[in-house]
Amino acid sequence: MDKYTVLKQYFGHSSFRGGQEEMIDALLNGRDVFGIMPTGGGKSICYQVPAILMDGITFVISPLISLMKDQVMALKNAGVKAAFINSTLSPEQISIVYDRMCKGEYKIVYVAPERLSGDGFLFFAQQLNISMIAVDEAHCISMWGQDFRPSYRQIVSFIEKLPQRPALAAFTATATTQVRDDIEQILKLRSPLCLVTGFDRPNLNFEVLKPKNKAKTLSSLLHEHHGKSGIIYCATRAAVEQLCGDLSVEGRSVTRYHAGLTDMERRQNQDDFIYDRRAVMIATNAFGMGIDKSNVSFIIHYNMPKSLEAYYQEAGRAGRDGEKADCILLFSSGDISTAKYFIQNSGESEDLGEEERRLVTEQDYKRLDAIIGYCKTRSCLRGYILGYFAQEHTANCGNCGNCSGEYIEKDITNEAQMILSCVKRVKDRLGYSVGSMLIVRTLCASAEKRVIELGLDKLSTYGLMKNVSRQAVKEYLDCLESLGYLYTDPVYGGIELTKISGDVLFNNEKVKIKEQLQLKKVSAPPDKKAVYTDADTDIDLYEVLKTLRLKLAGQEGVPAYVIFSNAVLANIVRKMPGTLPEFLSVSGVGEFKASRYGKIFLDAIAEYKKDRG
Repeated sequence: MDKYTVLKQYFGHSSFRGGQEEMIDALLNGRDVFGIMPTGGGKSICYQVPAILMDGITFVISPLISLMKDQVMALKNAGVKAAFINSTLSPEQISIVYDRMCKGEYKIVYVAPERLSGDGFLFFAQQLNISMIAVDEAHCISMWGQDFRPSYRQIVSFIEKLPQRPALAAFTATATTQVRDDIEQILKLRSPLCLVTGFDRPNLNFEVLKPKNKAKTLSSLLHEHHGKSGIIYCATRAAVEQLCGDLSVEGRSVTRYHAGLTDMERRQNQDDFIYDRRAVMIATNAFGMGIDKSNVSFIIHYNMPKSLEAYYQEAGRAGRDGEKADCILLFSSGDISTAKYFIQNSGESEDLGEEERRLVTEQDYKRLDAIIGYCKTRSCLRGYILGYFAQEHTANCGNCGNCSGEYIEKDITNEAQMILSCVKRVKDRLGYSVGSMLIVRTLCASAEKRVIELGLDKLSTYGLMKNVSRQAVKEYLDCLESLGYLYTDPVYGGIELTKISGDVLFNNEKVKIKEQLQLKKVSAPPDKKAVYTDADTDIDLYEVLKTLRLKLAGQEGVPAYVIFSNAVLANIVRKMPGTLPEFLSVSGVGEFKASRYGKIFLDAIAEYKKDRG
């Protein structure tokens, strides 16, 4: 059996995606690999295919129980012998897994990093023929990464105590250049094949909204995405509880997930979402890493995350089946204060020394500055993300909220000069910089106590924009910051002039911005059948097969997407196979699934054709 046979037989694909084959070949030749691939980009194939072909067993180091459960379920359904070892198993169940590993019954075993430090597990592992160790979510090993986990540092010690060093594979979806270097050094990768397949997810549509009323906007967005599966991320548990309660009263199919719930309730709510008993999950960032639900068609961030890495990872949980999906961030200035609070009160770096904690905090503020810039930019949102991860990109993607709208060019040089002058005069008077709202109040001639106490009403710039709404002045401030004329200190929030501000103040440099002509209209709820609208898709047959899939999933106790993803269902409909060989030719249908489900689906297609004449 070769890699192509494994790919088709177990995973139903006839060809590899970019980068997959090179990494598989390297691992089969005993070479270390380091893959930086976007969420949904096919990282798991890179270690699962060689694991099946290698003589021994492969350990996959994974940070979350949910990831292990989903991956093992999918592998078993594809015909691959796999298991996991984590805290959800009883001692008796773990003994059974150990016994079966000794007998060579498993090819892939998922293990939590905390398990590696136990003497019992190490002793057992030393008796096995370990062909490969794959480190998923490898950015967790770097203290510069957004999800640093000290337990990941145990991986190297574990490997060094094995009788023979196996091939080592590291994978991540979100890593800056600094984090990549850190991963390679800490894991002690040996001349690894390093491949960056790109961070772009063309099927994802990015959008940032700045609503006056987030709750009302969210309700409209859910109305627009009626009947679809999605995740709403909130910054706090309180916000999760509030939204879940309010949306339940509206009759929405929602559930919730955060660290304040009991283990049993979290598992139940997660299963309700995974098994499509609830359409929408409302959660903190405690939910989602490794969730392999392929039919998530929208991600809404009710609050701004603390970093661009975290945002892209969470947004990347949409559209894993390759279909179009929406990633919408609802931004308000209050989100910045919440993010700062979490940075200042984080207990994640308690195990580090004082200097290391200082450096981590400094890095956290730099990341916060980057995500704030994303929320304020008027340039291409996709380009902003790709640029952050050092990937080349076009100036206009045509598939984000900033690129797809209709815009006119507007000259705001006069407004810019008034704002920049006010920022300068306030600092000259006080000796320190202040936040944006105090600048806005000064320009709009506010008589509030704080403005008067500081004597800002005595400045020549006081009231220069009194005929402009505060919201509009704040938007001008955001524009000037995104263009590089202003800078907000991420720690203290004070606004400063930059080196190029003087060109506007003293050299009459023109400042022009793009202004959207018309805001995006929220449409009526789409017809539940309007999922695949291309001319080659029979929507009615798609719904028939979708119902059949749901029935099979219920009988087997697995999520519907484990049977076949939405994308595979659409491929079946487009090909409309009449024989088992034709069914096997559908992308995403492997031999194991064809033998298990082929006749059932072929009978349903034949019956549909007969009914339609």
